[in-house]
Parts: sequence; structure tokens; C-alpha cells
Amino acid sequence: MSDTTDGHHHDTDRIEREISIAAPVARVWAVLTEPEHVGNWFGQGEPTPVDLRPGGLMHLDHGPYGQFPTTIVRVEPPHRFAYRWASGHPGEVAVEGNSTLVEFTLTPEGDGTRLRVVESGFDTIDIPEGRTGASYESHAEGWSGQTENIRQYAERLAA
Repeated sequence: MSDTTDGHHHDTDRIEREISIAAPVARVWAVLTEPEHVGNWFGQGEPTPVDLRPGGLMHLDHGPYGQFPTTIVRVEPPHRFAYRWASGHPGEVAVEGNSTLVEFTLTPEGDGTRLRVVESGFDTIDIPEGRTGASYESHAEGWSGQTENIRQYAERLAA
């Protein structure tokens, strides 16, 4: 296997985004984990049920794409939050094998926060035919929009 192929393989397994947010770490943590906030930047404006503990479920409502019971993996307030998301399987609880891992890392940056999002595991999941919303490309674009949503939302709250 040539280096090029291997490099490409790595590129499509994980997505990384970093953004600076003019709001303190505690506020950004709340935006990512509290039911009313998640419902506002991610979903339909309704509070999102969140059982904030490893093994707990966070129910993401992705509108026309369906409902996604994501499984929370790590909760280390206010710096690390991770969950599994079976984006190719609406309505199915995310477990290893059907889902990608989404990890948020929050680092203080002056008075603000540097937020890093990594979604990994695309190479190991089967995406059902026709579920283009679950593809690497779709998520790569999606996270660019979502991190911007998180930033704007957190900065409005901080104002």
C-alpha cells in the first residue's frame, strides 16, 4: 500500500475542527451539554433529553434526518465531552460498530474558549445505501456549520 492511499484513508476516518469562541469555558460546556442549549443550536429548539454520564443517552433531533439516541462516552466537565452517534441509523442507539465517536475538547484561551471537535471512525462503519447524510463528506461540511452555530450561540449567551 502506498503512502498516498494510506494518507487518504486516514483523512476520511476522522474530521477535526477548531474554533475560538468569545465566551468562557463553563458557558461553552453548558452549550454543549445542557438540554435547552443543545436543542437550540443543534436541533429544533425543543430541549434535548440528556442523561449526562458515561453510558447515558443524549437524544439529538436532526429534523428531517431523524432522531438519534447518542451514547455519551466521556464527561469531564468542563473540558472533555464525547459521545457515539449512529448517524447512518436513525432511531438506533449508538454502539461500537454502528457509530462514529464525537469528541469535544474545551481549552481556556484568554477570556474565551478554544473548542476542538473530532469525529472519528468513519472507516469502520457501514452506511446504509442512500444515507448520504451519514457520509464523511456530509459531516465534514456539517461540522463547519455546527461549530459556527455553537460559537454564535455561546457568544450571544455571554453578551
